[in-house]
Amino acid sequence: MLANVPLRLRMSERRMTKAELAREVNTEIRTLTGKLGSVSERTVHNWLTGATRWPPVKIRLALRAVFACTPEDLGFVPTGRARTTPEDDVRRRDFIAAAGGAAVTVLTSPPAVASSGRIGVGDVRRLQARFAEVIASDHRHGGRLSIETRATALAEEALDLQKNGTATQRVRAQLYACAASFMSSAMWAAIDGRRFDAALEHHQKAATLAAMSGDSGIQFRIWSHAGSLYRHLGQVGDALAANEVARGLPIARRDPLFASLGHARHAAIHGLTGDSNAVRRSIGHSQDALNRADLDISRPVWITAFYDQSELDSLALAAHLAAGNWEEAEAHAHRSIAQRRDTMQRSRAITTVRLARAQLGQGDLEPAVATAMSVPAEDSAHPRVTRMLAAFGTSLHELAGGSGPDRTWTAYAHNTWRTTA
Repeated sequence: MLANVPLRLRMSERRMTKAELAREVNTEIRTLTGKLGSVSERTVHNWLTGATRWPPVKIRLALRAVFACTPEDLGFVPTGRARTTPEDDVRRRDFIAAAGGAAVTVLTSPPAVASSGRIGVGDVRRLQARFAEVIASDHRHGGRLSIETRATALAEEALDLQKNGTATQRVRAQLYACAASFMSSAMWAAIDGRRFDAALEHHQKAATLAAMSGDSGIQFRIWSHAGSLYRHLGQVGDALAANEVARGLPIARRDPLFASLGHARHAAIHGLTGDSNAVRRSIGHSQDALNRADLDISRPVWITAFYDQSELDSLALAAHLAAGNWEEAEAHAHRSIAQRRDTMQRSRAITTVRLARAQLGQGDLEPAVATAMSVPAEDSAHPRVTRMLAAFGTSLHELAGGSGPDRTWTAYAHNTWRTTA
């Protein structure tokens, strides 16, 4: 048997253990088929040693989604009848269709171009439906390179339609808006996965496409994301400037829901400066705007899918946490969790870790550890959540190293989300 060196190198680049790869593959299989996969650490071990040279089709598709490359690039070798052929591509697409895996079709099927050469509203609606799938995948998993890759590929598909077909100016503007939407999702996935260089590149392309579309809704999303990106980078001045661009757009002036989100994200940025008065003022403006918003009118799917009272409280939590206002942070955390939608698993995990940090800031060690331990293991594998939990552990150790709660957390972390294969 020959060891699978390419796969080992890919895992090493991402600091990924066997257990972590098994979890990610199983999650991708669930996205593909609706049922969680059964890949184990032993399965991964067999891949690495070369005992398994060519996994089954659903596992190959899942690996492709995790690493954004072909199974051959990962060191797998088809043997005999399993060699890749055009017929194999057909079988793969048939499998996806049978499994209902629309969200991964983009990884295996070529861009769709209208057979007549004429691009119309139907093509735009098809792309918008795929955008909704990307949004749903992001809310379930978030931050994954596979989401970033899918979104980028779909943006290219929208642009290919521009190049290869004829359309009215209105449809062309909508295609640019679709491409910008996908690039904004690629940008957010990169931010969420802490791939900041990639996020900056996506922002440049997304902002250009959005300007060409004339759609102030998607422009708001892109510049609001830019504010979040610079906030995560610690560049407060740039974060405030980017978010001001979003807040100054026509849609933010005429729609209170957009205005509310703009104010809430401004509060989170102010938190980094320690200006508690500015934080409270922005949160107050955000709440007033949300109270005025008519939630029954039609809006872009990306904002209706996530922004509500729970998200406002989550951003307020982040703001007060950064400013060191522990009690106010905890109050917003409880409100956010109580109203969080069931589909927002990753967001719930992030809010829960922030709640634990707010409790720790007040010296409530045992409740803080219990809260942190309540994050589901599957959600704790998310890169952003993993880093937040690591930071929580560091703060706990600095505050009460060697204490009972510190020992409890250390043992739990070692046996759960920080286990190495």
